[in-house]
Amino acid sequence: MPPIAPTVVQLLLQTEAWLRGKGVETPRLEAELLLAHLLKSTRLGLYLLHDRPLAPAEIEALRAMVVRRGKREPLAWILGVVGFHALDLAIRPGVLVPRPDSETLVDAALAWIPDEPALVADIGCGSGAVGLALAQARPQLKIYAVDLAEAALETTRANAAALGLEARVAVLRGDLLTAIPTPRRIDWVVSNPPYIPSAEIDTLMPEVSRWEPRLALDGGPDGLDVYRKLIPAARRRNATGILLEVGAGQAGRVADLLRRAGWTGIDTWNDLPGITRVVGGRSPKSGERA
Repeated sequence: MPPIAPTVVQLLLQTEAWLRGKGVETPRLEAELLLAHLLKSTRLGLYLLHDRPLAPAEIEALRAMVVRRGKREPLAWILGVVGFHALDLAIRPGVLVPRPDSETLVDAALAWIPDEPALVADIGCGSGAVGLALAQARPQLKIYAVDLAEAALETTRANAAALGLEARVAVLRGDLLTAIPTPRRIDWVVSNPPYIPSAEIDTLMPEVSRWEPRLALDGGPDGLDVYRKLIPAARRRNATGILLEVGAGQAGRVADLLRRAGWTGIDTWNDLPGITRVVGGRSPKSGERA
């Protein structure tokens, strides 16, 4: 008599237990997401399929995904998609996974940038999350999406095309604002730069410390190396304003860098847990004081 194929509910329980043993913080949720992805279902839909046996090829595909996750590879890389600010974005190994923290940067930019034609530079675009969310929300905006990593640029191009935004998103390889030719106007600068102090990276959760690209994480000895370059560079390009994501406890120092570079109207925004996550400054031509 042939062996009985395991069912959805059996594999769900086995996967949950195995991921828990590997230290995954939300093993039940992730087991559901992996199985739903495999079966092209929703998490709720799994429970309508709970007695469905899996074919051998399906079991092998699930096993491959679970092994990757057990090694603490980011779940988003395995699924190939991540949700961000009402967008579903493609994501791939080697590209920083956008976090909910960065949605605060999008919300701050939408609060500051008028609903009118403008050119926005998204510096360190990664998957394109921030710039594409702005372009999707504001049809009059045009975006310069800038990164040094080719994998990030390819991912941003793919996401822009999938969202029908490629006509308003220029994807450029280069170091900060130098990627944008000097004659071109820049109205606003937004950035989620690398801000983790170098010595802290290896202490972070394995998904970050072992897997995510160090170029997108390492902010130098105190985490502020990129801010020291980008903040004055944006002033020299006569941008109207700049909005920057920052790490926990960095807002005061970044605000000071903005003031010293001549930015005014300094403001901050907190993320959902209450951490000051975004710092912004305006050009002195706005007539505001720091």
